[in-house]
Amino acid sequence: MKRNGNSVAPQKIGLLAETSWEVCNKIGGIYTVLSTKAKVLQEAYSESLVFIGPDVWNTENPSPSFKETKTLFKNFSKKKITDFNISVRCGRWNIPGSPQVILVKFDGVYPHLDSIFATMWEKFGVDSMHEYGDYREGCAFAVASAVVIRELAEHLGIDSKEVFGHFNEWTTGMGLLYLRMIMPEAATLFTTHATSIGRSICGNGKPLYDYFDGYDGDQMSRELNMEAKHSLEKTAAKMADCFTAVSELTAREAAKLLDIRPQAVTPNGFEPGFVPGQKKYSALRKAGRAKILEIAEKLKGRKFADDVLIAATSGRNEYRNKGLDIYLDALAQLESQAPEKDILALVLVPAWVAYADMSLGETDYITHHLHNMDSDSVARRIDTLEREKAIGRKVNVIYIPCYLDGNDGIVNISYYDLLPAIDITVFPSYYEPWGYTPLESIAFGIPTITSDKSGFGQWILENTTDSIAASGVEVVPRTDSNYHEAAREIAVELKQYMMSSKEARAHSKEAALATAEKADWKYFIDFYFEAFKIADERRNQRL
Repeated sequence: MKRNGNSVAPQKIGLLAETSWEVCNKIGGIYTVLSTKAKVLQEAYSESLVFIGPDVWNTENPSPSFKETKTLFKNFSKKKITDFNISVRCGRWNIPGSPQVILVKFDGVYPHLDSIFATMWEKFGVDSMHEYGDYREGCAFAVASAVVIRELAEHLGIDSKEVFGHFNEWTTGMGLLYLRMIMPEAATLFTTHATSIGRSICGNGKPLYDYFDGYDGDQMSRELNMEAKHSLEKTAAKMADCFTAVSELTAREAAKLLDIRPQAVTPNGFEPGFVPGQKKYSALRKAGRAKILEIAEKLKGRKFADDVLIAATSGRNEYRNKGLDIYLDALAQLESQAPEKDILALVLVPAWVAYADMSLGETDYITHHLHNMDSDSVARRIDTLEREKAIGRKVNVIYIPCYLDGNDGIVNISYYDLLPAIDITVFPSYYEPWGYTPLESIAFGIPTITSDKSGFGQWILENTTDSIAASGVEVVPRTDSNYHEAAREIAVELKQYMMSSKEARAHSKEAALATAEKADWKYFIDFYFEAFKIADERRNQRL
């Protein structure tokens, strides 16, 4: 997976339309993939590139990253799209590169979904009979997006053979199939960032790795009530002109659970433009640490040294998959080793927040009151560890259970602006197709501990030395049977870093930055260029 960053964008593309539920709609890691990739894609394809996302916003709740421009695409937003009475808004995404965006209003598709599902069964064998939850919403948006791609190409006079439709995750799979029906000449790509079955197996506490060879995707979809999503994802992967996965880990998972090996692996890079310059970085670090110390002192009722070690984990609130369980147990292991210094260990994952508790109230470890305090897995585990005195002497855990968008009512600093305040991060995921959080961490010069069950961890093992000193990254092995050993290893790494000298930490920071530079999108975009070539060639063969 090594690239020199000098590749030239392949073949003529008149319209490269990339569709995702997370365009201008930050939910998880796919937002980071697209928003950091956009700049290098735009440099390659200029105004031929357009991102398509759901218009789930209104005047009371506008998208914070979308700026409307009604005259874009020759006033395309004024065009009447009669199919399903679709309406669109055109504009720019407020990210590096400011790429073109179309937000799609898809409400008009809902009344037609049953008919569309029947057609998808007849033409492609997609089984939507057992759909539930967000299935209909994803499909409605995806179908509307396919119609918009066709209408935009016609509006701009672009030959259908120069149209490339790139669809991300099962939520847009129906769009790929619908585009295949209404514009068969277009080349299509489908990217899985995590198979729905793989994520569900792990989320339901089943051992994915020790019994991997024994799993059957279709059988597991029935057992886990995932038949509709699995059927759609599997069909989109097989019908795409190029099916891609974000890591070799996910490619193997897809080959096993979807019965198709991706034609390309497209690892996730990072855009250095998201990292502030040194002057701003120093100011953010000072302000962020002051805020964290202020919160810690209110919660814990005592003072902490200005240079106290601050560790953190973050990301989606998936207690087992994201390794939140092992992170907390590793902190208990650290406490048992009687460290000489204090550590503030942050848990920065969103939960079901009721309100910001400005008094930092009834407990001494959480900043916001939750609707489900008694059932939230993170809160329950911290509470248990504190009551058992397993943490609390030197290891001080603080749970900040909200999206750090700068308006949470307590921290009021966005995640990227808070990141410089942190000294070391821990992301010991059990299931992580790629793993943006550790990559973001080292891009900001913050050493990280991750696991070999993340695509990023595997990339580290394949491309550099995994140690905090050598690369800024320690990769901890995880299996279905080494949980306690992995927790102890994380605790040892944290203690070693806690006791390291100022000079050693500075060296680790430089090592982290050097490793992150190798994962710059200017190198990783080559994998996408290869995927576009594959889609072009396979589309031509298909036609």
